[in-house]
This record gives sequence, structure tokens and C-alpha cells, in this order.
Amino acid sequence: MDVRGTVAEGFEPVRDAFARNFAALGDRGAAVAVYRDGRKVVDLWGGTRDVDGTEPWRRGTAQVVRSATKGVAAAVPLLLHQRGRLDLDAPVAEYWPEFKAHGKERLLVRHVLNHRAGLPVLDRPLTPAEALDPLRGPEAVAAQAPVWEPGTDHGYHALTYGWLLDELVRRVTGGRSTGEWLADEIARPLGLDLWLGLPAAEEAAGRAGRVGRLDEAEPSGSGPRLRPKRAVTEAYADPDSLTRRAFAAVTPFPDQNDPAYRAAALPATNGIATADALARFYAALIGEVDGVTRKARLFDPATTELARAEESSGPDRVLVVGTRFGLGYMLHGSASPFLSPGSFGHPGRGGALGFADPEAGVAFGYVTNGFRKTVTADPRAQALVRAVRASLGTDG
Repeated sequence: MDVRGTVAEGFEPVRDAFARNFAALGDRGAAVAVYRDGRKVVDLWGGTRDVDGTEPWRRGTAQVVRSATKGVAAAVPLLLHQRGRLDLDAPVAEYWPEFKAHGKERLLVRHVLNHRAGLPVLDRPLTPAEALDPLRGPEAVAAQAPVWEPGTDHGYHALTYGWLLDELVRRVTGGRSTGEWLADEIARPLGLDLWLGLPAAEEAAGRAGRVGRLDEAEPSGSGPRLRPKRAVTEAYADPDSLTRRAFAAVTPFPDQNDPAYRAAALPATNGIATADALARFYAALIGEVDGVTRKARLFDPATTELARAEESSGPDRVLVVGTRFGLGYMLHGSASPFLSPGSFGHPGRGGALGFADPEAGVAFGYVTNGFRKTVTADPRAQALVRAVRASLGTDG
């Protein structure tokens, strides 16, 4: 594999791990970027821009990042809180009166962000067309009864998270969507190739590659073969489980290469980004970023602590394994290892990963066009994270 790009001195292990992902783990097309103290130290790409094509991946190729979108979208309500416009401890119905149906009048804003809202499923799943309508998803979750008492337990809101968050943002901002706010307040000022709702001009320019599923790679060398626990396998197989129902809140799931899907703004699932944009976004959450003339840190220290202070931990009622969440972000743990216990970010089902580690001053972004069955800890992304640790001298 012809790996393109550059690494700073000391980060050569990341280049080696990235090349091995193609040779041993079946990557078709991917990119990885790492910032340290606001400066880019890793910028690599390789393979093809389309999972089923031959055109080479180029600098600036973007991809759908699935649930890594959640970490990007979460910055919007946290910044609204930082600016005094959103109270995390207020009932959601204070901003969104229709939401109080079925005993949800005491469900708090923070319960949306920490996956304790009790609304991971819809009794009637949406069709793909309904899911792309910005009104139908919020209407559905407003009418849904919680499956557990809000605030008492946690479970991953795989799809409903996006409608909950987006409608809150619209109510607080007077109608601006999460995607519009993100573009105006974060992406353009920071020069990010990152979109929640891909503009028609970017679609026409071919900025985003085609994604698809990969066959599961047989391990080569000495690496272990990871198998899901029986309870996890059974949960995904049972059509009545919260696991299956959460991921089936839209049935069938839309074609992720459909221009209509990519033009929509679904803050849980369909962000489109380059690896550099994902890493640069997280770098800006924790510090100033090279190449920006004005002060560019997005989160003040108090907001950073809100993002990564543990709000939920233990057995996840949807994912079945143990998970940890702050406000809008997954936290480092066995289900989704990041750089260190202080890291916060979000994986995308099947591959993508973005996170920040304030203590190390590190921000990381990995995107791929080939999705595997993994939900929170893809082996390709994890190999790269281990390589970053080795580069910093903290591995093991």
C-alpha cells in the first residue's frame, strides 16, 4: 500500500500501524490525523476514495463518520450552555413544550447528552424518508414513552440522540439546526472540511467517497481474534431487545451513499468529515490551533470538564457491555479505549474515531470507507491509538 502524507519525528509508529491496517486488517481507503498542542503531527492517507472503486484517496477526501458525528454535534449544546443560553439541568420541556407527553416533563437536558433519557427506541420505527424529514424524528421522540424512568439508568441512544439534540438546538436558537450552527460557529472559523448536511456544491465536487461494508478480515501475525460476548450476540439477534430496536429506529436504514441522505442533517449518524477535520475539531475543543489567527479554543476549561466528567457508567441497557459517558461524549474505557483515562470523544460504528486528551494535548481523527461489524472499538482505529501511545512513550 502506498501510504501518502507526513508524520513528525517520533510519530513513525503511526505510519507503520496505518500501513499494517491495509495489509492485515483489510482497510480499503482511510486517513488518520493527529494534533499535539494544536500542531498537526500526523497526516496520512491511503487506498481508494470509494470502498468499491479504484480512484486513489487524496488529501481532502471526506467520508461519512456515522456515530463519530455525535461527538461533533455535542459541542453545539455545550457551547450554547457555555454562552448562557442552555441550562443543562432544566427540563427539556421548558424549551420544547410538546416533549412533556407520557411523563417526560421532568426529563432534563443533561439526560439527553448522557444517554439517560430512556428514549433509545421508537415504538413505530421511521421510514428512511421520514428520518430525513427534520420534523418527523423530533415529533416521534416527543410522542414516545420512556422505556425506563429518565435519569435512573443509561443506554446508548443510537439514532434518537440526534433528533433529541437537534430539536433542543432549534428551540434554543430560534430555528437554527445543529448543522447550520456547526457550519457557522465551528467549521468555517476553523477551516474544517466537516459537514452535518453536505452542501450540494460539495456533493457535486465529489468531496465524499462511497462507503460500504467489508468482509471480516482474518487476523495475520500474532494478534488475537476478537469475538463478541454471548450476551452481546444474543441482544443483536433478538428483534425484541432494546439493542435491536435502538438500531432499528429507522427501518430500513438509509443508503449512506444516497445524496439525499448525505444532504440531510442527522446529528447522530451522518456527519461527513476528513480525518484532519475530525482531529482539528477535537484539538480546538482543548486548545488553540495552528493556522488560526484569532483565539480558537472552543471549550473553556469548565466546559471541557463537563464534557468528560463521568455521568453514566456500567452495563449499558442498549449496547449490553459496560460503557462510560460524559455530557455528549464517550469516555475512555474497556468498550472504547482512547489514549488515557482523561480522554473524551466518540467512535463511529464500524470504524471512524475522534477524541481529545487534554493532559497529553493530543487530538485524534480516523476515517475510513470500509465499515466492519464493530460498534465502539474497531481494531484498525485501536491499532492507531496504540501507535500514538507508543509515539508518546506511554504505551503499556
